[in-house]
Amino acid sequence: MSSSVELRVGRRRIEVKRAEKELFPEDGITKADLAEHYRRVAPRMLPELRGRPLMLERMPDGIDGDRFYQKEVSDYFPDWIHRTTVSKEGGEVTHVVCDDTATLVYLAGQACITPHRWLSRADRPRRPDRLVFDLDPPGDDFEPVRRAAHHLRELLDELDLPSGLMTTGSRGLHVVVPLNRRDDADDVLAFARAAADELAARHERELTTEPRKDARKGRLYLDVARNGYAQTVVAPFAVRSRPGAPVAAPLGWDELDAPDLTARRWTVSDLGDRLDKDPWAGLTRHARGVTAAARRLRERTHA
Repeated sequence: MSSSVELRVGRRRIEVKRAEKELFPEDGITKADLAEHYRRVAPRMLPELRGRPLMLERMPDGIDGDRFYQKEVSDYFPDWIHRTTVSKEGGEVTHVVCDDTATLVYLAGQACITPHRWLSRADRPRRPDRLVFDLDPPGDDFEPVRRAAHHLRELLDELDLPSGLMTTGSRGLHVVVPLNRRDDADDVLAFARAAADELAARHERELTTEPRKDARKGRLYLDVARNGYAQTVVAPFAVRSRPGAPVAAPLGWDELDAPDLTARRWTVSDLGDRLDKDPWAGLTRHARGVTAAARRLRERTHA
């Protein structure tokens, strides 16, 4: 028998239909559990979502069923959910913008397991305020990810760029660089590619920028494609559609070498101290542009 649960979120009452539906069957995690997770993490998650177009990864029948990625907002979504219309090749798309806890909980009720965010805000969609390096290992061994993160931080320090770390909840890590929104997305992507190429050249036995899997030859892939205009990345504290319901979680550089660290270290059922500490606190105050960094990178490349 299907049941519904009504959750009071601020001034809103959100109905979660089929609340008992197990989205993670092996773990017994239901749609109601997912909604409660997003309500709990909202104070930490919303600052990273507000004002940004979202892509919704929805799995109505759970992680063992079909999934779809939704960009265009559904007609039946409540009017109080914020929206933004952005230009894309071939036309326009109206995305959900998650500005409050009620929206997060509503999306969970729609079996949106993972919200993926733009790296720019809707008011200036071509001016990203984040740059992301996705460290994608060839297998489940986490050691190559640690080494790659250390290598990348060393390069970013040389280029005078601040950075933060985040587990992806999947296999690797994201290294996040705050930007000051002065550069166009195309210029940010070009810089990210050049930085990845330089890093791969320095550590050619470990790292690659080769997009074809059969050409990587066991090396970790430095993926920067998500920095392109209208691309998305997984949001901090988002749940991933994997057994155990792992959660993408920000962490400090001083935690990188912790023996128990993996990409799926934190889960819906075990967030540990992730909500009590903010390793990204103050990171945005040090936001930079990529122009000076690109110049420094060229100087090192041609030295």
